[in-house]
Amino acid sequence: MRASSAWRPSPPATRTRPSTTSSPRSRGRTGHEQPGRVRRRRAAQVDRRLFTIRSIATLGGLLFGYDTGVISGALPFLKEPREAGGFGLSAFDESLVTTGLTVGAAFGALIGGRLSDRFGRRRSIMTVAVIFLIGALGCALAPDREVLIVFRFVLGLAVGGASATVPVYLSEMSPVKIRGTMVSRNELMIVTGQLLAYTCNAIIATVWPQARMWRWMLAVATLPAIGLWIGIHLLPESPRWLANRNRGQEMWAVLNEVRMADEVEDEGQDIIRRVEEERAVGRGGWADLRIRWIRRITLIGIGLAFFSQLTGVNGIMYYAPTILISTGLGTRASLVATIANGVVSVVSVYIGITFFLNRLLRRRMILTGQSGCVGSLIVLGLVFLLPESTARSYLVLLFMLSFLFFMQCFIGVTFWLMLSEIFPMRVRGIANGIAVFCNWTGNVIVAFAFPNLIEAVQGTVFFIFAAVNICSLLFYWRFLPETFGHSLESLERRFEKRYS
Repeated sequence: MRASSAWRPSPPATRTRPSTTSSPRSRGRTGHEQPGRVRRRRAAQVDRRLFTIRSIATLGGLLFGYDTGVISGALPFLKEPREAGGFGLSAFDESLVTTGLTVGAAFGALIGGRLSDRFGRRRSIMTVAVIFLIGALGCALAPDREVLIVFRFVLGLAVGGASATVPVYLSEMSPVKIRGTMVSRNELMIVTGQLLAYTCNAIIATVWPQARMWRWMLAVATLPAIGLWIGIHLLPESPRWLANRNRGQEMWAVLNEVRMADEVEDEGQDIIRRVEEERAVGRGGWADLRIRWIRRITLIGIGLAFFSQLTGVNGIMYYAPTILISTGLGTRASLVATIANGVVSVVSVYIGITFFLNRLLRRRMILTGQSGCVGSLIVLGLVFLLPESTARSYLVLLFMLSFLFFMQCFIGVTFWLMLSEIFPMRVRGIANGIAVFCNWTGNVIVAFAFPNLIEAVQGTVFFIFAAVNICSLLFYWRFLPETFGHSLESLERRFEKRYS
């Protein structure tokens, strides 16, 4: 074990007066500028820097959302025969194409979490951007079903890597007081990406109909991938990762970019203390999952990740047009109606972030959303028992939207945030990768089962998911801890004491 003094930087007086902030502060002391004005100017600089970090990093969330949502509009055209520009997909083939991405995402999350611990959050996101570009181009140019499935898997590696790395990066860059809203912006970008996918699908299908229109739907994802790759070069590395890698001077430099001057010292010292405490028991790795409290909190994170997928939300997001077509609605009408799913998701996440996230405890948010999901799924199942009609189709859409409101407003804005908070720094990448792997495993189950269940049992599928959601609700009520209002370091100490 290396002594912590080998990387401890110079004394506190030097650390808290870097060149980026010393000039404004010194002017305030000489009377040329009022201290209050200096502080407001500094606050504006910090806010702009955090806004830039959030805007660029969450392009990973936008790509996550677009690439998971776009397939819902492409599938009806991929089911067309080859002479009409499709691949003649059966229900089973639909499952393979859809789950190709989710299987890739499961492994991408597992690998991405480990690589982000080893090489850094920033470099991992940079790599993910390249894989997004390769996967999107491969899908758009695929000559047959088999190649499409392979590149959907490649695309999934990027989606999984982004889902495991971006929330952790945002969480580690954020001040405690805005961590919730900053990390949850990634969820807002995910649902915005899904809305963008639904809108592009509807526009391409309506305004520019042609035999191979699905290729253009899939190709649009290359644009934000390029933007993410360019933008990530402008962002700093996570200060917590830098501290954990003996790069103390760089850690202080980053903190001085993204914190007010009077916050830097306390947070930096707390990070150092926690790194030293963890080094006292060795460097983080897979073996640390055998430590009782780390194992317990990892299992809770896995449960949260897995059950959040078994709500069935991605069954609705991936197959909304298929569900509406099964009720008798036309293909293009179903594609246009699906835009409502994206709009409600975006509005719901915005409401959750703006009105609830900083007012309600995280645990209460999850329990409220889960209860609403159960009720909506039961009503959806009942609506399918009505005689087929246009009114029934729109009632199905209405309660799909009700389900999405509870899911996105309460669970969506809280789930990724809690995963980025609960794991200790020494295994944050590994543990978060495992949890997100399990999240995508649940996604694979839903994505593969949903179209086959819809074809076999129609609306009864919603009663099945309602029963699963009741089990999830009981798990959350019994095991989910509270994380609201605590720094990442204080949460570690709290969980260590509670679960040891």
